[in-house]
Amino acid sequence: MSEATHDVVIVGAGVAGALIAKRLTAAGLKVLMLEAGPASTQRYTDYLAHLDHFHAAAAKGAESPWPPALGAPQPDSADLALPTPQLPATNGYFIQRGPQLYGSTYTRTLGGSTLHWLGVSLRMLPEDFRMRTLHGVARDWPLDYATLAPYYEQAEHEIGVSADVEEQRYHGLSFRPGYNYPMRRIPPSYSDQKLAAAVDGLRVPLGDDAEAAVRVRTYPAGRNSTPRRGYEPVGAVDLVGEDDRDSDAEARTSDLGGRCQGNTSCTPICPVQAKYNAGKSLAQADRRYLTIVPQAVACRVEVDGGDGRVTGIRYQHYADPKAAVFEEKVAVGRFYVLATHAVENAKLMLASDLGRDDDALGRNLMDHPALYAWGLAPAPWGAFRGPQSSSGIEEFRGGRFRARHAAFRFDIGNDGWRASTGAPDTTVADAVLNRGLFGAKLRDDLAGTLPRQVRMSLAVEQLPDPGNRVTIDPAHRDAFGNPRPVIDYRITDYTLAGMAAASEAARAIFAQAGITDCSKTTTELPFPAVDYAQQTFRYHGMGHFAGTHAMGADPASSVVDPDQRAWRHCNLFVVGSGSFPTMGTSNPTLTLAALALRTADRLITDARR
Repeated sequence: MSEATHDVVIVGAGVAGALIAKRLTAAGLKVLMLEAGPASTQRYTDYLAHLDHFHAAAAKGAESPWPPALGAPQPDSADLALPTPQLPATNGYFIQRGPQLYGSTYTRTLGGSTLHWLGVSLRMLPEDFRMRTLHGVARDWPLDYATLAPYYEQAEHEIGVSADVEEQRYHGLSFRPGYNYPMRRIPPSYSDQKLAAAVDGLRVPLGDDAEAAVRVRTYPAGRNSTPRRGYEPVGAVDLVGEDDRDSDAEARTSDLGGRCQGNTSCTPICPVQAKYNAGKSLAQADRRYLTIVPQAVACRVEVDGGDGRVTGIRYQHYADPKAAVFEEKVAVGRFYVLATHAVENAKLMLASDLGRDDDALGRNLMDHPALYAWGLAPAPWGAFRGPQSSSGIEEFRGGRFRARHAAFRFDIGNDGWRASTGAPDTTVADAVLNRGLFGAKLRDDLAGTLPRQVRMSLAVEQLPDPGNRVTIDPAHRDAFGNPRPVIDYRITDYTLAGMAAASEAARAIFAQAGITDCSKTTTELPFPAVDYAQQTFRYHGMGHFAGTHAMGADPASSVVDPDQRAWRHCNLFVVGSGSFPTMGTSNPTLTLAALALRTADRLITDARR
């Protein structure tokens, strides 16, 4: 093995890898970053080509702007299916073994899934870190909210979060005196305001005499708004070097993305990069100390058999994203960081035999299985205007009821029924094909229907379950010969009871607001189904992977320690939402970013010794 030429080798150019790289290079450490996917987001002109790809796609799913390279396959919502006798293995990237379908996806391109995330940047609740102590379920984290709070602040500034502190003080969330988010909140949409006027103060029962008073509030968003004093928003970026930079593109990017323009395609692509993506952090890294190697698929973690130290990352470097041709190389450093993704981290470690003596690796896969509720408001509420979503209902995120069933939260959509039924296209098709409308009658019908469309996404908590896991099987390999993830997944009664409670709460909110509920018949939705208490729930994944290399205080029941250092490999850090012991109801990005910054500080200390 050759001598180390870098201080740290990072695998993965998503948000965790990018934040760590930025902090390490600021400390003068030499970093090599391997990214499995193409670097087609580095140039802004190439980013616009992805926008064109999205516009041309018939299906506007999360992956539609981001086609995968042959050597870096990724799950696609159009491919997700359970095996059948006729089709024993799925056509997609995941090998799904059920009993329920794991319905989430991610992107393997420089920037990772922040390229297509919605931007919701919620902190976890203090009680989320103490589920065993407070509610007698799941397990506690080996650190608490107070420990992570300073890193939440740092992550909010790195991402550029827009919110007002006073609006975020609920369920024990606290902030140090004088702190506020770097930018003011994204203004609530007209439909948010109409819903709030109708339902704020409504008390919804949660069982055992518990209830919650509804309040519509804007959520912290990783989108640029009005900056507070001293903060400079980062808009569109060009990551290429000075010699390769397109001067015209540089001029265009300098005026773009400084403020959210209200486009309704946050998921899957922000046209002007007003929404954060990991490329922004890489653009701020000290490029004197950072080398990025795209199209480099890590295939094995090399380990010294004596002391367990990692000695290198073997990777497959390819020139053509459409060809199964590559050159195998080894990246060598003093420290190593796996920041590929909750699934990809586990898959790579299993493929490297790092889980041979670690039964916890790959287990406890989690998500937020979510339901949709949609209906027609009593009057036009301005659907299809503003960002895709700007507000939510957070009152159901915490409380004593979590001893019995899952917590949940609501995202309020500004995009009509697009997510749930495919509107406005399907609304037009129904009017023309099923009701025979055309001309002035068609225009009047659409004008009276589309602005009244209301949609909420009901994201439900899932607890760690050792039976929910990522494994590998030699029988299932991709074009480069690397294993495809095998997914075992089920939704337990704890989460199903939370789905039932979320559905009841949505019905109460609709009734209070005078919204005609159109989500009662869900049999035709193209989503997987699960039955519970004489009900059938059609759910979808939120893309909130977690739990596959969970942290803990005991190496017997966890994969990494509270610093995200692998218990059995002293110079290996495994970072991201895979480290979460539990995940509550918050979208995982802000918390994994805070953990990444904390780990970066530990790495700097170790590297300087």
